Amino acid sequence: MEFMDGTWKKEINTWEELVGNNLLNQEAVIEGAVHSIRNMGDVAFIILRRREGLFQTVYENEMANVSIHELKEAMTIRVKGILHEEERAPHGRELRIRHIDILSTPAEPLPMAIDKWKLNTSLEAKLNYRPISLRNIQERSKFKIQEALTKAFRDYLYGQGFTEIHTPKIGARGAEGGANLFKFSYFHKPAVLAQSPQFYKQMMVGVFDRVFETGPVFRAEKHNTKRHLNEYTSLDFEMGYIDSFEEIMAMETGFLQYAMNLLKTEYAKEVQILKLDIPDVSKIPAVRFDVAKELVSQKYNRKIRNPFDLEPEEEALIGQYFKEEYGSDFVFVTHYPSKKRPFYAMDDPEDARFTLSFDLLFKGLEITTGGQRIHDYNMLVQKIEDRGMTQEGMEQYLDTFKHGMPPHGGLGIGLERLTMQLIGEENVRETCLFPRDMNRLEP
Repeated sequence: MEFMDGTWKKEINTWEELVGNNLLNQEAVIEGAVHSIRNMGDVAFIILRRREGLFQTVYENEMANVSIHELKEAMTIRVKGILHEEERAPHGRELRIRHIDILSTPAEPLPMAIDKWKLNTSLEAKLNYRPISLRNIQERSKFKIQEALTKAFRDYLYGQGFTEIHTPKIGARGAEGGANLFKFSYFHKPAVLAQSPQFYKQMMVGVFDRVFETGPVFRAEKHNTKRHLNEYTSLDFEMGYIDSFEEIMAMETGFLQYAMNLLKTEYAKEVQILKLDIPDVSKIPAVRFDVAKELVSQKYNRKIRNPFDLEPEEEALIGQYFKEEYGSDFVFVTHYPSKKRPFYAMDDPEDARFTLSFDLLFKGLEITTGGQRIHDYNMLVQKIEDRGMTQEGMEQYLDTFKHGMPPHGGLGIGLERLTMQLIGEENVRETCLFPRDMNRLEP
């Protein structure tokens, strides 16, 4: 029996070595997928795709062991050659091939031209061939941006003393009730897919004080819009010992500042590929719900039709107003009507028609809902009764409050929506790896 002691490795050069100066004019080895082949006759340029990006290799007739006609797009190969400086090549380097090992060969040609800078095909085609379309460099970059947002959320909250938790996605009932629940039989018992980790993250505030989670949530809403998904990723946190819901808004502002700085530094390559304009989040304005409605009604001559919620057109106009007046892509809309908030939302002690809650709009689209929660057991029970609800299925949640809970609040951020607005897409499906909506269960 042989044991690996960590000294064995394939003779493959690292990306840092390939784009650095130490290996110039020396032999190097690179692996990757054939992204494109440009055959110029005596010379061919074979562009390899790796996780770090594209790398140019040069095939010169009679210098390699494999005929250029044997090579195909989507092959994976290992190439040995001499590394040269070339200003016109990606990263200013190219490998002049001396030997090729074919690692795998595709059974069929690619269904779309992924080597084009912009993937000129329909969204439906991109989603039908999702694992292939994401090989396009621009398409892939969208999800590196999404990675950055998730990384920033985790790293920033770790730095603020939060504990990461992982809550069940199968439950006895939803956190908010209503008809937008996926119901199914769980070993002959009724169950639902979680529409939010709300109950669990509140309960864990009594354990860890500050908690967060990144995970899927499910909404059985029969929407067929560009902004809705039936399964999406929610970035959630809940924090205890707060004096005001504004502390939650401040925490989200801190996260966004951290995220935008991370994009500028560690994800500058993807920012450049997608030509992103990183928004200024040094300060985010806030406006009351009722004031916001009145502002856009007066400025844009729009009649207020729904006094209890914001319609998509109103969100867009509020975003436009604060961009024009304050130069901000973000705006907190606070004090939403109690009628449209869940039972656990804390009512404003100065006016019980409104809650100590907020939404964050980004370029006119709601990406966050949050606020202060009711932490007193008797107040929770009274709110449930006032709404004509029953406690069935919430007994264990309510038991937590019987035994004392600190003042607390939190929020949920829609990751796909945040990514969509940041990179300037019009459809949230563009920023979901494998979207689930009313019509799509595959791939």
